[in-house]
Amino acid sequence: MRQEQLVCLIILCFPLYDSRLHWLRGDDDPYLNKYGHFSERERLEMLEEAKKMFYFGYENYMKYAFPLDELDPIHCTGRGPDRENPSNININDVLGGYSLTLVEALDTLAVMGNASEFQKAVQLVIDNVSFDTGSVVQVFEATIRVLGSLLSAHLIITDPQQPFGDMAPPDYDDELLEMAHDLATRLLPAFENTATGIPFPRVNLSTGVHPECINHTCTAGAGTLLLEFGVLSRLLADPVYDFYAHQAVAGLWKYRSNVTGLLGNVINIQTGEWVGKLSGLGAGLDSFYEYLFKAYILFGDERYLQMFNESYETIKFHMRKGRERCNFGEGNSPIYVNVNMMTGEIFNTWIDALQAAWSGVQVLAGDMEEAICSHAFYYSIWRKYDALPERYNWQLKAPDVSFYPLRPELVESTYFLYRATRNPFYLHVGREILTSLSTHTKAKCGYGTVHDVETKELEDRMESFFLSETCKYLYLLFDKDNHVNTALSRYLFTTEGHILPIDRRWRSKPWEEEEDGLDEEEKAASVIDVRHNNSNCDPVSTESRYFLPVRSSYFAQMERAVGLN
Repeated sequence: MRQEQLVCLIILCFPLYDSRLHWLRGDDDPYLNKYGHFSERERLEMLEEAKKMFYFGYENYMKYAFPLDELDPIHCTGRGPDRENPSNININDVLGGYSLTLVEALDTLAVMGNASEFQKAVQLVIDNVSFDTGSVVQVFEATIRVLGSLLSAHLIITDPQQPFGDMAPPDYDDELLEMAHDLATRLLPAFENTATGIPFPRVNLSTGVHPECINHTCTAGAGTLLLEFGVLSRLLADPVYDFYAHQAVAGLWKYRSNVTGLLGNVINIQTGEWVGKLSGLGAGLDSFYEYLFKAYILFGDERYLQMFNESYETIKFHMRKGRERCNFGEGNSPIYVNVNMMTGEIFNTWIDALQAAWSGVQVLAGDMEEAICSHAFYYSIWRKYDALPERYNWQLKAPDVSFYPLRPELVESTYFLYRATRNPFYLHVGREILTSLSTHTKAKCGYGTVHDVETKELEDRMESFFLSETCKYLYLLFDKDNHVNTALSRYLFTTEGHILPIDRRWRSKPWEEEEDGLDEEEKAASVIDVRHNNSNCDPVSTESRYFLPVRSSYFAQMERAVGLN
C-alpha cells in the first residue's frame, strides 16, 4: 500500500446518481427490486426515526439514571459500579462512577446540531464528574469511552469555525481538556512495573494498580490507545502519553509469531508469553489493527502504516477462507475465521459481532470489494435474527453466544460503505437495523440488551455506546447534509465513534526541539490531503456502485451459508 492510499479514507468524490439506473438493465431480480432504490421521502423518515431513537434513550437516561453511569431501561433506574462485587468485571471494567452515558453522548449531541443541549451537557459534566472515585476500571474502556469523548467534545468547542453550530459554552476554559488530562494521568500507573511495556489491564483511579492485579491483557486492550493518548500529548505538549501508547504497540508487535506474523489475543505483560493463541478480527484483537491504520492517518507515522500493511497481508493469507474474489468465480462465500497464531490453522468455528467493524477498516484502506463482501456476510446474519449474536458458529449456522448488547459495528460498516459507494443498498440495510432495534429492543425507558437473539428476551441494560455509536452512525447514515458527511475527509472516528479532526497539529510533536527540519511550507505540503488522488484506491466497480454491491447469486449463497431461508 503506497502512502497515497491514505486518500481512501472515506471516498467522497464518487458522483451522485439516479439509483433507479438498475432498471435500465432489464432484470427482474428480486434483490435489485428490493434494494435498488431509496426515495428521498424514505431517507427523511429514517433520519427522523434515528433522531427519535437517540433522544428516547438520552432523555430517559437523564430523567432516571443521571448522574449514574448507565440506564436500566426496563426498571427505569440507573446503575454504577458494582462496589459489593469487585470481581464483576462485566460491569466494573466499564462503569467508573463518572456519568458515563452523558460523557459518551456529548459529540452525538453536537453532530445532531443541538447546541443548547450540548452546552448544558458539557456544563453538567464539568460540574458533576470526578475521576477520584476509587473505581477499578479497564484502561482500554476508560480510554476509548471517556478520554476519547472528552477530547472530541473539547475539540468541537474550540474549533474556531464552529461547523456544527455555536457549541462553545459561555466562559469555557478548557475544562474538558483538564479532565482528560486528569483521567489519563490516573491511567499511567498501568504502564509502570511491566517488563514488556504493555500495560496492566486495570487500574484503580485513586490508588493505581493493585498488587494482585493479573498480568494478562488482551491485544486490543493494550494496543488501542494510540489516538486518544497521541492527541492528548499534542494538546498538552507532553510526550508521556504518546510515548506509553506507542510503547504498548511496539511491545505487542515484538512478540508476534515469527512463523505466521500473527498476534494472539491475550498476552502476559511480564514475560511476553501468549496466553491466548487465538488470532482473529473480533474481540481481543479488532481495534488493534484499526488503530494502526488510523494512527497513520491522524499522525502520519509511517511505522504504523507498515505494521498495518504487514498485518493485513498475514490476515488475508491465514484467516481468509472461501473463493478468491467476492463477485467472481466459484466456491464458498469469503469469510475471515479465527486461527492459531502459531500455525495459521483454524482455531474454532465461530466469529463474533465485533468483527463486523472490519468492513469499515477495509473501506478506509481502500479494499472495497473485500469490505463489501465482509459486510454482506454479517448483514445476512442480522437478517436471520434481527440482531447479531455475540458469537455465531458458521459451521453449525447457529449462535454460540446469543446475546446482543446493542452493538454498533454493523451499522458502522454500513455507514462507511454508503459514504464510499452511495449505493441505496446500504440505506435499506440501515433501515432494517433501525427497524429491528425499534421492534425488539425498545423498553419502557430506553433500549435494552437482547439476552437471546432467538427469543428476543431483553436484559435491563443500555450500554453507553448505544448513544455514542449506534445512534450516531444511524443518524449520519440518513443525514446526507450533515457537516460530518460533507467534510468527511477531515474527520476520523475513534473505535468508540468519537470524532476527531484530521488536523495538521497532530502531524508534529510540539515537545521536540526540531520538527524534522521542515519549514512551514514543507510541513503544510507533507500533510496528505485525503480528498485527492483516490485513483490509488481499489475502485468500486460500476455494478457495485449502481446495482447490487454483491451479485444476486452470491448474495443468495451467503443467505444459505447462514441458514437464512
